Amino acid sequence: MRSLLTYVLALLLATWILLPLVVIGLYAFADPRQYYDIRYVVPTRFSLQAFDEVFFGLGAWRAVLNSLIVALLTVFLSLLLGVPAGYAFARFVFPGKDVLRSFIILTRIFPTIVIAIPLAEVYLRLGLADTLIGVALCHTVMALPFTILITYSTFVGVPRELEEAAMVFGCTRLGALLHITLPLALPGIAVAAIFSFIISWNEVFMASILTLVNRTLPAQIITMIAGGTAGAVPDPYKFVAGLIMAVPAMIFILIVRRYLVTAWGITLR
Repeated sequence: MRSLLTYVLALLLATWILLPLVVIGLYAFADPRQYYDIRYVVPTRFSLQAFDEVFFGLGAWRAVLNSLIVALLTVFLSLLLGVPAGYAFARFVFPGKDVLRSFIILTRIFPTIVIAIPLAEVYLRLGLADTLIGVALCHTVMALPFTILITYSTFVGVPRELEEAAMVFGCTRLGALLHITLPLALPGIAVAAIFSFIISWNEVFMASILTLVNRTLPAQIITMIAGGTAGAVPDPYKFVAGLIMAVPAMIFILIVRRYLVTAWGITLR
């Protein structure tokens, strides 16, 4: 009975998560003639008309490309800065270590709306306004505290004795880090990468403030909906936009998931 209850709860949870995605996918490609027909709760005929109009007619493909570039840049910069910082917090003792680690968390206490206008002014002066690298830098600042804390906790879980043994057998500290510690820390680094990607992919407010032409996908969708009133946008367009938002993030997670480790220490392949 306990196993049966576990399977039932798992099925309910999976249904709760997957049902919205299934509904979005069905109605994104539903035939317009059946979309508003109350006789068809589940569409039986499908069309690429709405997808074609949103993806190509409204230029969503360019916004998707911009979002992918910004998100991947955010992941790269977050890991480039966050992994060494997390390793330093985990392995070294230095004055103000605990205070600095707390200060990293405090950087997220300010609402983005408070810093949006000053940041836009700074970007205008530096020539970073309406550029993808500018948005990526902003998203990196948002994701970096979480990247540092996740990698810090991961490196703490890697025994220090393994690095010391590697150095006894001739490795430098850098060599021990690259060949021993980093491979063991890949699951935590993968989690940090997923977290950074999702933060960048879903972020809409700063991207809307800092860009005008080179919009990311969330900013483009908000612009499309707010172009007049939300009711003026056909409902199929909204489902197509939701599908376009969900699919790339899911693909990225599926690619990175092979480096995740479950609570039982089993690597997902």
